Amino acid sequence: MRAAAIFSDNMVLQREKPIAVWGDGRDGVRVTVTLAGHRASSVIRNGKWRVTLPPMPAADHLTMTVRSGAVCIRFREVAVGEVWLCGGQSNMEFEIRNALHGKELLSALTPDCGVRYYYTPKQRMFDGEFDRTERRSGWCKASPETAGAWSAVGLYFARRLQKALSVTVGLIGCNWGGTSAAAWIPRETLEAHPALRPYTDDYDAAMCGKTPEQHIREYDRYAAFQADWQNRYEQLMRERPETSWEQAQEILGASQYPGPMGPKNELRPGGLYETMLRRVCPYTLRGFLYYQGESDDHRPETYAELLEALICRWRADWGEDTLPFLNVQLPMFRYRHEPDRMNWCLIREAQAAVCRKLRHTALAVLTDCGELDNIHPTDKEPVGNRLALLALCRVYGLLPPAQAEAPAYLRSYVSGGTLTVQTVHAEDGFVLTGEPAGFELCGADGIWYPAEAVLMPDCITLTAAAVPAPAAARYAWRNYTEVTVFGRNGLPLAPFRTACI
Repeated sequence: MRAAAIFSDNMVLQREKPIAVWGDGRDGVRVTVTLAGHRASSVIRNGKWRVTLPPMPAADHLTMTVRSGAVCIRFREVAVGEVWLCGGQSNMEFEIRNALHGKELLSALTPDCGVRYYYTPKQRMFDGEFDRTERRSGWCKASPETAGAWSAVGLYFARRLQKALSVTVGLIGCNWGGTSAAAWIPRETLEAHPALRPYTDDYDAAMCGKTPEQHIREYDRYAAFQADWQNRYEQLMRERPETSWEQAQEILGASQYPGPMGPKNELRPGGLYETMLRRVCPYTLRGFLYYQGESDDHRPETYAELLEALICRWRADWGEDTLPFLNVQLPMFRYRHEPDRMNWCLIREAQAAVCRKLRHTALAVLTDCGELDNIHPTDKEPVGNRLALLALCRVYGLLPPAQAEAPAYLRSYVSGGTLTVQTVHAEDGFVLTGEPAGFELCGADGIWYPAEAVLMPDCITLTAAAVPAPAAARYAWRNYTEVTVFGRNGLPLAPFRTACI
């Protein structure tokens, strides 16, 4: 009899909600879980067991026992507090030790600072090592020695939350760099949406003509080559940090990332849903933090449907359709040598549209936090802080929207040669860090021209001499551009367009 790997010493359980505890074992055996005077039992069926403990208030220094006959497992230093899952790709995975000012934060961490972390093992497929790897995982208290690989975004979020709530905050890191949202939902969900079928069709085409074993051998050869290539690349960048990606490819030979698609490639549709997300589901949570979208910029037109499918599936798997989902809108970015294809604009628009459509969602606007030529901005403190503001406002009710929400487009109308945009969360007006740049107007011909903007509380008027009869407006509609317009709460005006012209 065993509890699931996510249950360990130092774990954080969600306060004020029924607590799910589960595991595996031999059929017919009764399992009893005890915590803080509460007891729940279940009989193992089909190799699985699950119990539910009643809601509990915040507490620390508890011991949970899981007993089955002569077997008794004790988990010590258990806390009951707030639990959030950190999902997404590399910018959520980005480690605090590599972040701007991250080493300073690390040096200040102590085991009693009220933040703990569970790192979901990054596993590509179920193989002979899967169980052993998973069983080596466990919750950790914060310290300079233990926290270096924790999500920087998650840690900044948790620190802010812990100070505001005065309870222990637990983070579940469940993310992998370079992954599409399609990797984090099951195949049947993708196939249920015709617009998302290209993800599974591409995978099926790649699998055609070879056995799974052949695909695995190909991937293993790729992995050995790429590990050597990556080591040489890192050495090159230490010696010649000014080297561009193209120059590095010429010097070292072409990188083969992301490798051959197949049953061992972590990028395959539905793969990490099975090998990572389902391994920590249905651990009782307060909600989800999500930072992803970069790896779906080749299909921006269907990203809204993909993101909505992910949110709904995760909530269904946890059995709670009101679980908060706090999403990070992609910041400004493009590579210096590439044209601005404006595909990230469509991802940002999709992220905003899904948050407007689905209840219990919110969007952290980061247009001022991007870096030209760097897809991984190193300053993660604003990201974590803005997610924390949204949580404190939307989830805990401790902040008003005026302090937590970025100014955003509400509606627009045209009067003569002026297009007026009405906004929300800018009741006190706007603050400029330069000229009000990034506003454009177009007429019925669809040709866009820079517009002059006059900013007032919850209102922006736009005019352009070249557009005497405006038909549509847009703002910050570039993959990368200067951001100068902020609300008085310090949050940037969210990008928008009023019509698809």
